[in-house]
Amino acid sequence: MTRAQSIAIAVSSRLLALFILPLLLSGSAVAQQDSSSSGFNTSPHTGALDFTVFAERSGVRLDRQALIKVVRSADQIAIWQTTENTSRSVFSNLPLGSYEAEVSAVGYLGARLELQVILGTTNVQIVLDRDPNAVHLDVSDKLISSNARKEARRAVDSLKSGDLRAAQKHLDAAYKLAPSSPDLNFLLGYLYFQKKNYAQAGTYLVTAAELRPHNAQTLNLLGRTDLARNDYAAARSALEQAVLEDADNWLTHNLLADTYLRQKNYEQARDEAQLAITKGQKAGEQAGSAAQLVLGQALVALGQDEEGIEAFNVFLKQSPQHPMADQVHGLILELKARTSQSASNGSAASSETIMAPVDPLRAIPDSALSTQTWRPPNIDDVKPVLAPGVSCPAETVIDESGKRVQEFVHDIERFAAIEDLFHQALDSFGFPIRAEKRKYDYVATVSQNAPGLVSIDEYRSDKVTLAGYPDQIASTGFATLALILHPDMRGDFELQCEGLGDWRGHATWLVHFRQRSDRPNHMHSYGIGGQVFPVALKGRAWITADNFQIVRMEADMVKSMPEIHLLSEHQVVEYGPVPFPKKDITLWLPKDVEIYFDFRKHRYYRRHSFDHFMLFSVDADEKRNEPVRKPAP
Repeated sequence: MTRAQSIAIAVSSRLLALFILPLLLSGSAVAQQDSSSSGFNTSPHTGALDFTVFAERSGVRLDRQALIKVVRSADQIAIWQTTENTSRSVFSNLPLGSYEAEVSAVGYLGARLELQVILGTTNVQIVLDRDPNAVHLDVSDKLISSNARKEARRAVDSLKSGDLRAAQKHLDAAYKLAPSSPDLNFLLGYLYFQKKNYAQAGTYLVTAAELRPHNAQTLNLLGRTDLARNDYAAARSALEQAVLEDADNWLTHNLLADTYLRQKNYEQARDEAQLAITKGQKAGEQAGSAAQLVLGQALVALGQDEEGIEAFNVFLKQSPQHPMADQVHGLILELKARTSQSASNGSAASSETIMAPVDPLRAIPDSALSTQTWRPPNIDDVKPVLAPGVSCPAETVIDESGKRVQEFVHDIERFAAIEDLFHQALDSFGFPIRAEKRKYDYVATVSQNAPGLVSIDEYRSDKVTLAGYPDQIASTGFATLALILHPDMRGDFELQCEGLGDWRGHATWLVHFRQRSDRPNHMHSYGIGGQVFPVALKGRAWITADNFQIVRMEADMVKSMPEIHLLSEHQVVEYGPVPFPKKDITLWLPKDVEIYFDFRKHRYYRRHSFDHFMLFSVDADEKRNEPVRKPAP
């Protein structure tokens, strides 16, 4: 949402040539002044820009990394940098002249400004406004007991199976143990909504919304419940808040448009319906068929019969077999007859002669239950939170991150670590049946035996056969996942830079990858009974915007493999810097790994943790900080 802003400019008396042209997309203030007294040195005939980014109001520095892009107007050469912990970033030795700067941070509206680089250092202070459409991730501060969680999981399973009676039993038991849980209040609200007991549903959903006020799913269902019981004022309040929390949900816009229509706010109904249609098209869903009904009725109420008829015809074209199709056909005939009669009488048609004869709520899909299951959602089922309006320099991100992976392969021949393995076998509800812990001396060797093929071989001392692993399943290859971005191997994948995200306060580029069907799969496989079964992967990489290091990767199977009874697998790998002081080198290595997989009719969860790293060949005398075990050969 763009709005005019006031610009504060402070100029030193001896820098009268300094000026700034405000082209802010957002941000409430920008101040620029001479800071030659700061002691920052620049090369002859160059200048420096010293950016400081504030959050919402001056004096409060941004609590996360911001990405700053500076483009020289003369040749369109762009430079990217991120802010430091002090929310500051300095661009030094810039040629004098005109520049455009863009400042972005996840959860905030971006800012853009034009400025001049002059001799010396120029301070640029930027205040960013919060993005009202950003998704807020709230965590309840009331932890429920294991018994309550167990009952809740069984209730969810019953809800998904449509067994409302069993779900009621389990939810009542869980609610007695944890009545202040927002999750349980939401599930009870959903249960009563399915039972069409909207009064009871509203009671629980209001409580859930009070306990967790920024949850779009709760607000959406609450608004829908209020609509069903004709409390349009309450529905409007809940749905307007839901739109702020999740502006890309077409269904929320559709429900809000329906609410405006029932309150006879026809212009707002028309605008929200058009938003619902646009959002639905972007999401690739058939949202338009439902929103067209609201749009058509709003247009008719505004006296635009022809446009209204067009909207109804779009609905019929998109949903020709819908149960409401005959009703919509009848409405179109009635509108055409009214228009024809008005034309013969020489008078304008009155929109008041036709009330809303179709109920848009009947056209939208049933409310779907979205809750956490035993494993994280598929990578393509999660829409990442991105900084708005930030274009990704895809070629630069992929090339630079590939260089970091090349450096990793070049700098390492073999490294060792202590590995802690935590393994759980889970039941059908996601509850652990048994758990095991193991500790290994872990060794990995990195080699490039053939052009275009990099491999990492892993060894564990102590237990080298399948019998040494829980449930006789060995899991390896965590460092290998980063090789997807290696220049010699990334051609096997479709890569797409999605935009600027955030990982633990650090600005990160998000890159989606998917194994190409026309290229060989060297990345991932299952070995069973002497046979190897390649498993195609898709996923997402988080790459730091300042130095292009891979800090996190998530991966799923492209498709299940029933031939080996492998229905699903989800990997999460987090990488971190590991310093080796003897060689004055820092390498990024896998630190924590989580795996969720459904294999041979069993569900498993594994967590691998690595520490006390040691390099071989590069610095064989690097010592651990604990008694050293003999590594595997």
